[in-house]
Amino acid sequence: MNTYHKTGEQLREELILIQEAKKDPARFAVLYDHYYKPVYVFVFRRCGDEDVTGDIVSATFLKALLALPKYEFKGVPFSAWLFRIALNEVNMFYRQGEKQRHVSLEQTDLSAMITESGAQDDEERRLELLKSLSILKPEEMMMIELRFFEKRAFAEIGAILGMTENNAKVKTYRILDKLKTELMKTSLR
Repeated sequence: MNTYHKTGEQLREELILIQEAKKDPARFAVLYDHYYKPVYVFVFRRCGDEDVTGDIVSATFLKALLALPKYEFKGVPFSAWLFRIALNEVNMFYRQGEKQRHVSLEQTDLSAMITESGAQDDEERRLELLKSLSILKPEEMMMIELRFFEKRAFAEIGAILGMTENNAKVKTYRILDKLKTELMKTSLR
């Protein structure tokens, strides 16, 4: 099972923890301890700087604690809500200055995208895909990161980005079509 997916029983147990933390903010520590590392990794993959990541993660959990009374369960893991807060904090960080966005890629991530596009997976194709990724807008790259590099379900992507599951699917496949077209152009050159 993917680390981002939860069973119905796990979601129910998590909801109990959330309800306890709503009644007693000291109980938020359990959620903090459980989600600190995944949120840290999520942010670090987007900025690549440990100090900045620490600041963003701290702000994320502070905002989550303060907004917890307004949290509503929507059938997806609590982490989706935390990641959405973290994503907003990352975006705010990049809006505040002329900072370059950071994307962390692994060979297996690229291979999965190439396989999804129906192309032969080889070193040349991976290099072409890396070049093609540069044409994506930040929002498009975020969808690709969440789906292929972090292997999140469409429901969770939708929850993180504030859209429906179906909309997340449609947008992701449109982005893949855009990448396929770009890859075809580079193959013809």
